[in-house]
Amino acid sequence: MSSVSVPPPKCLQKTFVAPRRHMFGPGPSNVPPRILAAGAEPIIGHMHPEMLEIMSDIKSGIQYAFQTQNNMTIAVSGTGHTAMECAIFNAVEPGEGVLTAVNGIWGERAAEMAERIGAKVNSIVTTAGGVFTSEEIDQALAKHKPVLFFLTHGESSTGVVHPLDGIGDICHKHNCLFLVDCVASMGGAPLYMDKQGIDILYSGSQKVLNAPPGTAPISFSERACQKVFNRKTKPVSFFLDMTWLANYWGCDGKPARIYHHTAPVSAFYSLRESLAILAEQGLENSWQRHREVAEYFHEGLENMGLKLFVKNKNARLPTVTTIVAPPGYDWKEITSYIMKNHNLEISGGLGPSVGQVLRVGLMGGNSSKASVDMVLEALRDALRYCHKSKV
Repeated sequence: MSSVSVPPPKCLQKTFVAPRRHMFGPGPSNVPPRILAAGAEPIIGHMHPEMLEIMSDIKSGIQYAFQTQNNMTIAVSGTGHTAMECAIFNAVEPGEGVLTAVNGIWGERAAEMAERIGAKVNSIVTTAGGVFTSEEIDQALAKHKPVLFFLTHGESSTGVVHPLDGIGDICHKHNCLFLVDCVASMGGAPLYMDKQGIDILYSGSQKVLNAPPGTAPISFSERACQKVFNRKTKPVSFFLDMTWLANYWGCDGKPARIYHHTAPVSAFYSLRESLAILAEQGLENSWQRHREVAEYFHEGLENMGLKLFVKNKNARLPTVTTIVAPPGYDWKEITSYIMKNHNLEISGGLGPSVGQVLRVGLMGGNSSKASVDMVLEALRDALRYCHKSKV
């Protein structure tokens, strides 16, 4: 008689095969065969010399993608949310001030994370699809005097790419660190961490890099390191404590690395390969391709009579396009129809854009005119067959 009371689940006795789909939502994007193959390489130990070399390669790749020479550059084991928490948890202590720029969901998330660790959080808010002026940011920093200012470069919930030039200088004038989220923009829109005075920059693996979700590049300037490594209190998270992670990634100058956590070995293989592909293509070529494909897509949408959510052409994110939800249609019916009949994912809004937009992500290898043509045909088909209210 068996000693176990819970039987083997029947669902696990069936073979699982993942469906093949065109992943044209805001992420994750399709993973190309070369990156899938890299992730399937044999497992090695997370402290083996070969693994440390892979981590060093990843660091160099992130420095290139971010355009930074920061020594304190790593990939956090986790998604973009993990890197967001890593930045805030290490740079802010309880009772200190944080200012977040909210023009979509990610400013809201950053504010909540900072509140949870006892920071005094203030926000400047603009309409979904809008951007802030340098004057608005300067005035808010002078008023609230935070130690950290958060801004999203590529706001995937609203389809905005926010200007960055000059903001770092404004932050430093007010003795404030400049934290930027580039999860949806890295590799798809021009970004210069060092030149633009960004103190902490983070991204994710599953967008333009086309790697599986689960690793998150992040980099800290020397100014940020002075704050992070001279805290009065320990960060609330052991897992995200940069004192440990700096050693784990060989960034602290110490001769020996100490075990901190078991790294996602296969995910690091994939991340290294995705960064290698970006390096081979060239950042400027990638930026140009994403811009040209986005413009081709926007022209096609407007020729169909659809409207773009972001009115200012210069503020449109090249990687994720937001389309005003067609009047009279149920956006959920449109996305479901396209998934069912075209095996293609696009999504609705997120946060402040819920119910207002359709979102289409064309990132990395998915950023091509062929992908655009596929999406346009799917949208035409959906608008012909989905129910339109007569009201």
